[in-house]
Amino acid sequence: MLDASTSVVPGPDDIVPTGDDPQPRPAPWRRIRGTGGTAAGRDRLSVLGGLAALSLDAMASVSYGPEAIVLVLAAAGGVGLGFTLPVTLAIAGLLAVLVFSYRQVIAAFPDGGGAYAVAKRHLSRRTSLVAAASLVVDYVLNVAVSVAAGVAALTSAFPALLPYTVQLCLVVLALITLVNLRGIATSARVFILPTAVFVGAILTVIVVGLLRDTPAVVTEARPAAGPLQAVGALLLLKAFANGCAALTGVEAIANAVPSFREPAVRRAQRAEVALGALLGIMLIGLATLISRLQIHPVEGVTVLAQLTDAALGHGFGFYLVQLATMVLLALAANTSFGGLPVLAKLLAQDNYLPHVFALRARRQVYRYGVLALSAVSAVLLVAANGQMNTLVPLFAIGVFVGFTIAQYGMVRHWLIERGPGWRWKITLNGFGALLTFAAAIVTTASKLIEGAWLIALALPLLVLAFERVHRAYQRFGSTLQLGRTPAAPRPGPSIVVVPVAGVSELTRRAMDAALSLGDEITAVHVTHADEPDAGERLRTEWETWHPDVPLAVVESTDRDLGRPFAEHLRRHYAGRHVFVIIPEVEPARRWERILRNNRGTVLEHAVRRHTDAIVCRMRFPVPAAPRPTHQPDPDLVS
Repeated sequence: MLDASTSVVPGPDDIVPTGDDPQPRPAPWRRIRGTGGTAAGRDRLSVLGGLAALSLDAMASVSYGPEAIVLVLAAAGGVGLGFTLPVTLAIAGLLAVLVFSYRQVIAAFPDGGGAYAVAKRHLSRRTSLVAAASLVVDYVLNVAVSVAAGVAALTSAFPALLPYTVQLCLVVLALITLVNLRGIATSARVFILPTAVFVGAILTVIVVGLLRDTPAVVTEARPAAGPLQAVGALLLLKAFANGCAALTGVEAIANAVPSFREPAVRRAQRAEVALGALLGIMLIGLATLISRLQIHPVEGVTVLAQLTDAALGHGFGFYLVQLATMVLLALAANTSFGGLPVLAKLLAQDNYLPHVFALRARRQVYRYGVLALSAVSAVLLVAANGQMNTLVPLFAIGVFVGFTIAQYGMVRHWLIERGPGWRWKITLNGFGALLTFAAAIVTTASKLIEGAWLIALALPLLVLAFERVHRAYQRFGSTLQLGRTPAAPRPGPSIVVVPVAGVSELTRRAMDAALSLGDEITAVHVTHADEPDAGERLRTEWETWHPDVPLAVVESTDRDLGRPFAEHLRRHYAGRHVFVIIPEVEPARRWERILRNNRGTVLEHAVRRHTDAIVCRMRFPVPAAPRPTHQPDPDLVS
């Protein structure tokens, strides 16, 4: 079902034609108008809804981003941990650059797509496909990692559930998928409360922790084993790259601008700025607490748990923060469900994905994108046995590639547009591109042996898949000569063929339909060598009925039904338009459908595979048997 509002939706013939021009031309889109504008508005996002639906990934990253920095710097002991706040400030600076950049991307590309849209306009086609592939990989991994992290937190609290990790992951994934199939606005309303609780809990930890002179609870850390590393540029760069995992999801709002209510651009920009402000405050606040309370990594206890203990003590507040973190980690997968379907829609419109990904349901849902994301994520979760640590080394590499391409594309954008303040905007975007490129290189190199090579392999494979789909659409367009005016239609010789198994009311209905379609009708019956009398028996019945339609009996040397029928069509009706009507019984009750002999499916498959005939399967409904009514015994009636 198409969406209820006015929208641009690809039709079955919306394929880019090919010619001598190496650049693909825009596909002709059909504009379909509806009457559901008000309902469509309710199915879109407000600023607050956008934060709840599209920023959960970024919000949840504060639970593992600071810890990723601490784990690297701890290799240099207390001296290294002293650089936690400077490294976090550098990440917050990059966050500001990214927020500003994606705010501009939202204005320049209101149809969404983020890095893909930027690269498609200002960089090469292949670069845009690399950006799209990186976003697809990151979205899928975000779902898998978020669900696995949430379930890991649950099984940590309730160890008895540990044997059911994979099943729990699939259940959580199924619930998030079902919510998103109801529409992104529905998912936003569902997730507003847990998002608000999480943000409020983290801000409470920061404020109370900063007001304390001494920590409420001190977690003892074991001394580091082995020699300490020196604090150098490589260590700081690795800590910076690891901490940049907290920036994943910053691009999601720019990728899903069409999901916002009008004015969509302004609402999306406000949501992007609000996300950047909240994320920056939480990252800097937690890093300040880490430095002030001299937090060290402790096996089995997260950095966030240590900070919560130190600020709130090991009471109700501690468990509330842990529960809120667990819930938000699981729900962070929703960011991908808001961004990837929109990206898939853009790729489908550009003929790099099947056009079905551009179809929207009534609730503004790109249903096929949601289902595809859920299916691939489920496969990853099963393959990784639901273990977060197996998936984390693959995470956040793709998003840095997308960040870099988007930043460089915006540099080209300002060079072309040269609007007010374009020089400092170029400087800012260029600096951001260098930082994200460095983070991508360091992250990939440091995690290569941990599984990052899979991402390095997946990106080119995805690009090749996009290219193959595009070439297929080009071939379709060339064959159909789309974009050219065809010759005037002219009638040609035609015949209507009806396969029959016997003389019955079903056969009569099929003949009625055939006589309504054309002047020349023929019936065909396939008989088998081991049933020599069947053909003669049908001929006798046919002559007795006398429908004024010729009957051809085709003998099959084996028990095959479809191939002899298709061969008869090819041999006797070559050069003509052949219409095949396949009559079938349609029982009223679902369970009765298993009683059909499936001849229609066999014939249709053979005709479509071996001929170019047009097939119509005619349903003959059989009503359900009336329920017996109880008649009272006259002898019992007084």
